[in-house]
Amino acid sequence: MTLIALNKPFGTMSQFSPHPSRQTLADWIALPDVYPAGRLDADSEGLLLLTDDGVLQARIADPRQKLAKTYLAQVEGVPDEAALARLQAGLDLGDFQTLPAQAKLIDEPDFLWPRTPPIRYRAAIPTQWLEIVIHEGKNRQVRRMTAAVGHPTLRLVRVGIGALDLRQLGLAPGRWQEVAPQSLGMSGPARGAAPVRSRPNADRSNAGRNNAGRNNADRTAGANRRRRPA
Repeated sequence: MTLIALNKPFGTMSQFSPHPSRQTLADWIALPDVYPAGRLDADSEGLLLLTDDGVLQARIADPRQKLAKTYLAQVEGVPDEAALARLQAGLDLGDFQTLPAQAKLIDEPDFLWPRTPPIRYRAAIPTQWLEIVIHEGKNRQVRRMTAAVGHPTLRLVRVGIGALDLRQLGLAPGRWQEVAPQSLGMSGPARGAAPVRSRPNADRSNAGRNNAGRNNADRTAGANRRRRPA
């Protein structure tokens, strides 16, 4: 079982199949047979999980697991207490009702990387950062939530899924690392769970080949150790 944590760059599609105008996951990861466990919009950044295990993929996406998803959102204007209360209580977005969420104002994160291209600033409209924690993960949910309370999202970064936190992993955009399924904090045993093995890619052009080579080397070394007599 393999579970990969990727810091997905802005503009990258959450797919391996080619796209006519955008980068895809194949530009950053070249491991065979891993697939996204959930999605992250092209214009959103941050933590995306990938796995080669269908059972684990389904468990991560299962709403019964109630895995919290933590986002940092830069929005137009400064939400007041009434707007925050609406986000926290749940919103009717027309096609579904959001569950109660956590939402609070935060200072501009000092760990964030510059976005390319940068957001469009308007001198007459201030911006504010929010930390929002949800459990559903519907299509463009956080963007729709902030727009519904009058504060459109300008930049959106997912930093947490369950107990796994991008800020603790320290991954730069385009970098990935293999993590243990237990690090998500899901209920019940994680079949085939293995300890964390850190394998960040060296650079964009050789990321997949270098990491794939280390995968094979790790597995071969492990097999040789197991075959040695005691």
